Amino acid sequence: MEDQEMQLKVKRVTDKFTESMYVLANEPSVALYRLQEHVRRSLPELVQHKTDMQSWEEQSQGAIYTVEYACSAVKSMANSSFYFKSIEGLLHQAISVKEQISGGPGRSDVTSSPTSPESWRAGPESEPWTLAV
Repeated sequence: MEDQEMQLKVKRVTDKFTESMYVLANEPSVALYRLQEHVRRSLPELVQHKTDMQSWEEQSQGAIYTVEYACSAVKSMANSSFYFKSIEGLLHQAISVKEQISGGPGRSDVTSSPTSPESWRAGPESEPWTLAV
């Protein structure tokens, strides 16, 4: 019987000891120490990741700006076809007026020129006709 009593006492002591160790291991100060230890180990790596991400963000923002600027330039070039056609027509008119003035091939009446005859006046000897401004 004494043997059972002794086993019971030993079991109580070991249970109390286990409970004390469990409380001690999970005490808030120990938990805060573990947390601090974890932060101290992982923080430099997290800071490096953050700086890398900021650098990549700056580079991507620059690339996005460049692409948007290039797209707007291409769109404005596509919209400029109207102006190029207008310039082409004006060049053809200028060539025909020059040919009419110099008496070159395909000479036709001056009244068919794009400008009215009243806007023409005699110019210096090097230029027989100039447009009045």
